[in-house]
Amino acid sequence: MPKSLRPNLAHKSRIRRSLPDDCHEVVKAILPLQSCLRRQLCFGGRKSSQQRKQYLYLKLARDDELLVDATNAVPPAVSPLPATSESVVDTPMHVDEEGRPQFSPAKDSDGPYRVQTRKVPIPPHRMTPLKASWPKIYPPLVEHLKLQVRMNVKHRAVELRSSKHTTDSGALQKGEDFVKAFSLGFDVDDAIALLRLDDLYIETFEIKDVKTLNGEHLGRAIGRIAGKDGKTKFAIENASRTRVVLADQKIHILGGFRNIHIAREAIVSLILGSPPGKVYGNLRTVASRMKERF
Repeated sequence: MPKSLRPNLAHKSRIRRSLPDDCHEVVKAILPLQSCLRRQLCFGGRKSSQQRKQYLYLKLARDDELLVDATNAVPPAVSPLPATSESVVDTPMHVDEEGRPQFSPAKDSDGPYRVQTRKVPIPPHRMTPLKASWPKIYPPLVEHLKLQVRMNVKHRAVELRSSKHTTDSGALQKGEDFVKAFSLGFDVDDAIALLRLDDLYIETFEIKDVKTLNGEHLGRAIGRIAGKDGKTKFAIENASRTRVVLADQKIHILGGFRNIHIAREAIVSLILGSPPGKVYGNLRTVASRMKERF
């Protein structure tokens, strides 16, 4: 077949993609007739001049239709952005002599407040002391911290909630620490110090954290910490200015950071087997140093 009559279908896929939507109908009508004439020219018998003219006419018509390209397409009209009716006014910034910006004081507005709640679980063995000491527990929370408090007997918990009268942002946390200290075994008069002072903490550790003891060895260690009628425990509390609670294998210490360290060192020495006399001597030395410091 002559090269002039050979159809060029190498760029068929590219041509179809570049056509607009209205030209696809013409191409669909031309391509079947073109393929039929190509089969006749390649495999048929005689190639008449009329068939060649018809094939060339169809090829020229197809080329004319494919002249439409993306470069000739009309771009869509771009709608301008709507103009904003609000005009931005730049206010001058006031600067002092040193070049620092000055701002007007914030206005005190009674806006909506956020209600926060806390739920402190109470162990079963502390429910009876809680009911007995409840008249001494809730007044500091309500009058001093301006919190809403209630005792949930069914769930064995004390629920705290802030209100619009609460002024201190840390009141809810202080109230939770106060109730938690009472649930651990501290007296109300000792736990109430958490509401008045900010540098008080509670540290808890177990005897097995210091040394693994079982059976009678564990009982003797607890006895060394408590002493006869609690004398050793009271001596540690008075010398270190802390409060200590022995709850089975757990030991809770309430006090300042340095005071807790002194009490913990004395208790650890007793757990490891040091005689109480030696611990008393160390406590006297530490107590005298603390008096000289203050």
